[in-house]
Amino acid sequence: MAQKKNRNDENDHRNENEFIAQDEPLATEPSSDTAETATAEEQLAAELKEANDKYIRLYAEFDNYKRRVAKERLELMQTAGKDIMASLLPLIDDFDRALKAMETATEVDTVKEGIGLVSHKLKNTLAQKGLKAMESIGKPFDAELQEAITSVPVPDEDQKGKVIDEIEKGYYLHDKVLRHAKVVVGN
Repeated sequence: MAQKKNRNDENDHRNENEFIAQDEPLATEPSSDTAETATAEEQLAAELKEANDKYIRLYAEFDNYKRRVAKERLELMQTAGKDIMASLLPLIDDFDRALKAMETATEVDTVKEGIGLVSHKLKNTLAQKGLKAMESIGKPFDAELQEAITSVPVPDEDQKGKVIDEIEKGYYLHDKVLRHAKVVVGN
């Protein structure tokens, strides 16, 4: 019986050593799942940082783009009329010459002729830039193109609803209405 007791003690001791032997590797080596999780977390953190950096750069680039476009737009608005103004300078010179000639002119007909030439030159210059006068008289009234100042009774039925007179001429600029014509309509 003593021998049996020694064997049991020996088995117990061996079982304790097996437990210790099994526990030791777990305590000293991290499990592969924990290592993979840590690596995945590091990778996700790196990707997040990279995405944030891309976002910040993209936001800064867009902000710079908006500033640049606003600056270019402001410059364009400031210089948009430069071409037209340059083409009107010779007309100003012509008007100055006409005014100077009016001071010493004795004949009205020559002054009228000079003013007529300057007016014609101005209209041609503006037409080259896309300005076109509306033709309203005798045409049916169109509220999108004309503004009715008043209406007058007309004896002829054909003139009802048509433009009888033009108070202020309307203009197109490149086929878009620049100014509506102010007209008198027959009723």
